[in-house]
Amino acid sequence: MNLSPDLENLVSIALEAGREIMEVYRTGADVRSKSDLSPVTDADIRAEEIILRGIKLRWPKVPVIAEESVARGQVPDVDAEFFLVDPLDGTREFITRNGQFTVNIARIVNREPVAGVVLAPALGKIWWGSRADGSAVAAIGDGLGKFDWKCCKVRSVSAGERAVVASRSHRDEKTEAYLKSVDHGSVKSIGSSLKFCLIAEAEADLYPRFGRTMEWDTAAGHAVLAAAGGHVRTLDGHELTYGKSKGGFENPAFIASAS
Repeated sequence: MNLSPDLENLVSIALEAGREIMEVYRTGADVRSKSDLSPVTDADIRAEEIILRGIKLRWPKVPVIAEESVARGQVPDVDAEFFLVDPLDGTREFITRNGQFTVNIARIVNREPVAGVVLAPALGKIWWGSRADGSAVAAIGDGLGKFDWKCCKVRSVSAGERAVVASRSHRDEKTEAYLKSVDHGSVKSIGSSLKFCLIAEAEADLYPRFGRTMEWDTAAGHAVLAAAGGHVRTLDGHELTYGKSKGGFENPAFIASAS
């Protein structure tokens, strides 16, 4: 499977950030609290610096909305095209060392995630999704050479057999109420944007999220899932969109699904 030059660049940037994250993961992280009391580590900061540098080199005129930069008040104006970056999605998972954290990079055009890369460095997997090229997953191994990319495509199952994935760190009463209201099979708690990727890989079918999320949390996984044939819809049934700068780039509640 041949990647477009843009996707190759995004994959390369994500892998470089992932190597930096794993260096901190192995040696131990300095954990601090941001103004909203959410945790941040030196791995978040160092990975974001790598990603911002890589994007600026390849797309010098395209603005980037990145989580840690926004936390410092660095919020560029965005128009029709921009990037959304979460250098370490699932910081709590990183701190507890369960491996369920990701690097998220997404390209947004006209409010839609047209391309995205999700890297799970501790799990040794990487996913990409592109409106033009589809969606795929590969094991990263040592990160060298060509990857054995496998196409991702959502599955179709009966309602009672649907596998649900839910947030590991942010499960709430609204999620529990929703799960009681819909027909489904198993429920599994998973961290970070891995939930979108599992649906894209046909290993799960439904991901409800009622708690607070930001655009950089969801855009890359959304791109992967949409390219595999899935959807991320708000509770009014519309596809989730991006560039909500007046709302501080906060998402409404949504349901990610295979259909």
